[in-house]
Amino acid sequence: MPPSCFGCLSQYTHHHLVVFLLTFFSYVLLHASRKTFSNVKVSISAQWTPSAQNNSSAPAFSPGETWEDNRLFADETQATLFLGALDSIFLFSYAVGLYLSGVIGDRVNLRYVLCFGLCGSAVVEFLFGTLTEWLHVYNVYLYCGLWVLNGLLQSAVWPCVVAVMGNWFGKAGRGFVFGLWSACASVGNILGAFLASSVLKYGYEYAFLVTSVVQFAGGVVVFFGLLTSPKEVGLHLESETGLSPVETDTDSHRPLMSDEEEEVEVEAPSRQCRPVPPPDEVVDEPPQAIGFLQAFCLPGVLLYSLAYACLKLVNYSFFFWLPFYLSNNYGWKEAEADRLSVWYDVGGIVGGTLQGLVSDFMGKRAPVLVFSLAMAMGALVGYSRSPNDKVINAAILATTGFFIGGPSNMISSAISADLGRQDALRGSQEALATVTGIVDGTGSIGAAVGQYLVSLIESRLGWMSVFYFFIVMTGGSIVFISPLLVRELRDMWRVRQALRHQL
Repeated sequence: MPPSCFGCLSQYTHHHLVVFLLTFFSYVLLHASRKTFSNVKVSISAQWTPSAQNNSSAPAFSPGETWEDNRLFADETQATLFLGALDSIFLFSYAVGLYLSGVIGDRVNLRYVLCFGLCGSAVVEFLFGTLTEWLHVYNVYLYCGLWVLNGLLQSAVWPCVVAVMGNWFGKAGRGFVFGLWSACASVGNILGAFLASSVLKYGYEYAFLVTSVVQFAGGVVVFFGLLTSPKEVGLHLESETGLSPVETDTDSHRPLMSDEEEEVEVEAPSRQCRPVPPPDEVVDEPPQAIGFLQAFCLPGVLLYSLAYACLKLVNYSFFFWLPFYLSNNYGWKEAEADRLSVWYDVGGIVGGTLQGLVSDFMGKRAPVLVFSLAMAMGALVGYSRSPNDKVINAAILATTGFFIGGPSNMISSAISADLGRQDALRGSQEALATVTGIVDGTGSIGAAVGQYLVSLIESRLGWMSVFYFFIVMTGGSIVFISPLLVRELRDMWRVRQALRHQL
């Protein structure tokens, strides 16, 4: 039985708390700005549409006059299609950037890469949503170029924050710590929704202005305040007091899934009690960064990446389409739909934390994931038949978020850290950002493809078919995780049999 995660909290110092909060709020601010774009789509579409389309008494424009005189789309349908295209452009560029930024993060100071992504993305969002509206510059190619650049810059953030967290928090309690920490995306969604709604009455450009300014300020704070590794302050990851000289970070490299896990656990107390060698005996060799193909071939990386591609497709479909679905399917006002959609993120926050905690006590991740995803399939069936009642809808939506958002948070954070700190990486510890980029990048490709498929299925077959599609994709995640599940269950059985023989 793994040690209690609560008992492991005593080893953490104030440096751990600062790192937790800075990385947490870094991604909160990033996701808040991303959610802002989703929440102001209706306002953007209305602004880009000629007033003649909204006022039947006004004279009609010809297409040439519409574009030349108003610098806008001919109608709301074209504007909406372009906004959907921007979503796909962003996700594809974000996916490509994740593959690149993960490799860069393992070779360049993580703090520099993280700050560059945060501040650069804030500047691009200001140009896209605020400056173009103030100057009345409406150009399709400019918007596409800025949004491609935004996707590339935002992709630098997630691999870096996961790598920094992996450097500071070892295996013990990682599921609980990362489960709680991975709520940053959901908290960012909630914050973005409230920030956008609070200033939207002044114009959508002010929603972009507020989030971009706050995000840029956050990047500056990260640059001057973040410590990317305990070695920067001479701390050892397993130290009770946090004052010991730096040793080899063995605990953070121990995989969650290992045939030698019980043996490692027995040896852990003796290792912690071993005297720290004098500083002049410590050989601190610079770690070598692992290659991209090597990282892709690490045990579990490919299977979890494919599982996350299916799961992130479902998760991001709720992210992009849920307010629209609630308004379109139930006839609720846009503001009411935005507020109700927050319950999906609430469920994801609770799910990621509790499921991470359970996986810590079990010492395995795959059984918790498969159980949750199986329950998610039932929750999707139930939500597809939710009545036109806001309370019931919110309750089922939170349950769905618990079983979908929870596993999504675990794979993108705790499991990515596990994969980037396994036995195959002994002697090449700089792989955490690369592995995280591979897992999240593959997931983003699935999400990008999914946005097009959701709109296609909904337009031809209706929303019920969309939910059937979500159920199939969730089942696909279970299929890809199944080999890992079998291996972990076999390991658990062998450990139990060994304990019985000892008794």
